[in-house]
Amino acid sequence: MKILKIQTLRGPNYWSIRRQKLVVMRLDLEELADKPSNQLPGFYEGLMKTLPSLIEHFCSPGCRGGFLKRVQEGTMMGHIVEHVALELQELAGMPVGFGRTRETATLGTYQVVIEYQYEQAGRYAARAAVRLCQSIIEAGEYPTEELDKDLADLRQLATDASLGPSTESIVKEAETKGIPWFELGARHLIQLGYGVHQKRMQATLSNQTGILGVELASDKEGTKRVLGAAGIPVPRGTTINFLDELEEAIEFVGGYPIVIKPLDGNHGRGITIDINAWEEAIAAYDAARDVSRSVIVERFYRGQDHRVLVVNGNVAAVAERIPAHVVGNGRSTIADLIEETNSDPRRGEGHDNVLTKIELDRTSWQLLEKQGYTLETVLKAGQICYLRATANLSTGGIAVDRTDDIHPENIWIAQRIAKTIGLDICGIDIVTPDITQPLREMDGVVVEVNAAPGFRMHVCPSIGIPRNVAEPVLEMLFPPGTPSRVPIIAITGTNGKTTTTRLIAHLFRQTGQVVGYTTTDGTYIGDFMAEPGDNTGPQSAQLILQDPTVEVAVLESARGGILRSGLAFNACDVGVVLNVAADHLGLGDIDTIEQMARVKSVVPETVMPNGYAVLNADDPLVSEMASRISAQIAYFSMNPDNELIKAHTQKGGLAAVYENGYLSILKGDWTLRIEPAVNVPLTLSGRAPFMIANALAASLAAFAQGIDIKDIRAALLTFKASAGQTPGRMNLFNLGKFHALVDYAHNPHSYEALAGFVRNWPGERIGVVGGPGDRRDEDFVTLGTLSADMFDRIVIKEDDDTRGRPRGDAARWIARGLQQVKPDCRFETILDEVTAINTALDSAPLNGLVVILPESVTRAIQLIEARRPLADTDDVTVETMATVENPAPATTNPVSQSEVPA
Repeated sequence: MKILKIQTLRGPNYWSIRRQKLVVMRLDLEELADKPSNQLPGFYEGLMKTLPSLIEHFCSPGCRGGFLKRVQEGTMMGHIVEHVALELQELAGMPVGFGRTRETATLGTYQVVIEYQYEQAGRYAARAAVRLCQSIIEAGEYPTEELDKDLADLRQLATDASLGPSTESIVKEAETKGIPWFELGARHLIQLGYGVHQKRMQATLSNQTGILGVELASDKEGTKRVLGAAGIPVPRGTTINFLDELEEAIEFVGGYPIVIKPLDGNHGRGITIDINAWEEAIAAYDAARDVSRSVIVERFYRGQDHRVLVVNGNVAAVAERIPAHVVGNGRSTIADLIEETNSDPRRGEGHDNVLTKIELDRTSWQLLEKQGYTLETVLKAGQICYLRATANLSTGGIAVDRTDDIHPENIWIAQRIAKTIGLDICGIDIVTPDITQPLREMDGVVVEVNAAPGFRMHVCPSIGIPRNVAEPVLEMLFPPGTPSRVPIIAITGTNGKTTTTRLIAHLFRQTGQVVGYTTTDGTYIGDFMAEPGDNTGPQSAQLILQDPTVEVAVLESARGGILRSGLAFNACDVGVVLNVAADHLGLGDIDTIEQMARVKSVVPETVMPNGYAVLNADDPLVSEMASRISAQIAYFSMNPDNELIKAHTQKGGLAAVYENGYLSILKGDWTLRIEPAVNVPLTLSGRAPFMIANALAASLAAFAQGIDIKDIRAALLTFKASAGQTPGRMNLFNLGKFHALVDYAHNPHSYEALAGFVRNWPGERIGVVGGPGDRRDEDFVTLGTLSADMFDRIVIKEDDDTRGRPRGDAARWIARGLQQVKPDCRFETILDEVTAINTALDSAPLNGLVVILPESVTRAIQLIEARRPLADTDDVTVETMATVENPAPATTNPVSQSEVPA
């Protein structure tokens, strides 16, 4: 077997809308292409020996052992690899259950799709599954040590990719509330929400956390002074910088017992408690100095260690923290008890798991000595040996939930502390013998205030009720009724996407909002380009959704991005599908137009139930998508008598149609006329039907989002098919004696749409034609036949980037198509695009039209602008085209733009 390609999907995709984290592996079975598993001697036995847990996979039989039954009866190796990859992740602690295996048009080559929790682990599991199966085929087994290494590697990859318990709890709560989130890729930042509504978190620091509060909390001595001045009980203590100050400091706090800790420490590092002798104090001072230049000396207060979590001014949870310890059983040594305790699957390294493994350090040996123990001591049953002085979970401690036990006065104190220090989220450390009683009555004290407190002890206490402390954090950031998303309008289809995207962005700008949008020629925010390029994939969409100024996102969503990575968003407000036609077939294992329709359908299927899927009622492949969509449906059509439109509006549905020369919205029984098409510049005086269709789709999307008809009208009247507003989309230039048209048509469907305009040109028509080199041979032939029917004279050129095709090959196939339709067709082949364009422009006749279908729109426009085209092109166009047959009605009666009964 040979892995041809592995790619990762991170959003709604061709394989699943709901299962968004998928690895897609293109796998060539090679010599196994015609050998099902029952023809591989010993394979079933070897697989069972290696992964007996596969018995739990139901597969298509729908019962325990169903998958293994398929293996016995005979199934293809791609299917087996799928299940093995899923099971490897399961065994490594990452339960996943979704998988698909489909043969491609290439015999013996399969697409194997598996779900993942962590991207790198999913990719590793796919490769390891192939390795495991190949080993069983060749050797009858997969060595145990290899399997153990795979599982260890997978666990490490999961650990490396984990967000940590605090952040994990926050993003899970965000998902529960339907709040989208991103990892921002720097300083462990998480973005919650989209655009202008976004908030940011770094662990448990929020973008609302004040820097003054964080700085004060980091200054333990300063915190103690501020709290003491506020009447909060705090330990008596002082700060020193030199060893010769230690003796005086001990006398100042009242003598032994004392605590010595670093001024700038955290997680219990460098802290020594219950010090009762000078030699212990010196050792403790040295340990603290290893962490911080300044050292705190405090009186030691006896009692239990408690953490009180305050979020947004309210106590969210309370936990009692118990230092790392073991409990005797009358048989095992302390060393054995530590090993047994660390074998608990809940314990991991650092903060990776619910609990942390116990590791011994300097303070551990001191504690053992104080208690009169060694590691070889056998404790009596029930006898406790403490192994750490501090109760931090990160050093092996455990947490007991005490949220329901804390005294009301202590709640009041904690809430005062949070406001006094100035923290929206803070952890307050309290030492008291009994948290159910007021601190002053129990000689309890507040020993520390922490910014960015860990949530692990609260969401996963060792004993007691888990507390959803992430919920008040999310409610603080997004109070009830506060939006977390900006409206997302996603546009897909074979042709017209960029024009429609730009027009929808223009429509929303009429409302005064900042619009971010992505197109094939760049990413834009407001009036400016943020990034040039063909930006119709998820990375560019994320740029828009991560921008804190964006109020509306209009996202062109092309086939390539959906197949490579899935969508960048898990839900949108409006999903527009313009059309589905034969283009890019044979790429990405999408070989039929029906499969292409399924790719495009991903966009409307992500529309939220209260949103709208805007579908082309004139395209059966598009209108059929309604059966898979949970959102509201709105149709557009060039035919007001379209039966689907009639049935839809009779039920009160929303639609847009071209009727009696008008672009109109149909809302139940009412017709809301927007504007005669002849007045809409984009439609070239109403003579470009495909532009009318684009305008209908855009107007319908805007109307569905609540934009007023007058604003839609204003946008249509000010949006032009110009090089400035829609580069490469029906850009018509008046060059005096002739006109030039630049359009990015590059597939049969777009050629056919363009022909509806070009054929009506009254003068000679010259075409500069070509197509992307990665299309099929038959696609180039079709471009040739369509060109022969559209133009009087043709110049065949090729793209600079032939996409792996030999130079001149695409031109030969186009020429073949020309000659099939018109053997005497006038054409010449000039492979260089610049030379071909200049040749056509230089030879243009009076009143002629040179149609340029370039690879580089920018370059083509520059070549034309170098010839100084005349201004006011639109006025000239109307005059030039006045002789065209069957012009659209040119009425501009404003009364006709009001509501008219259908």
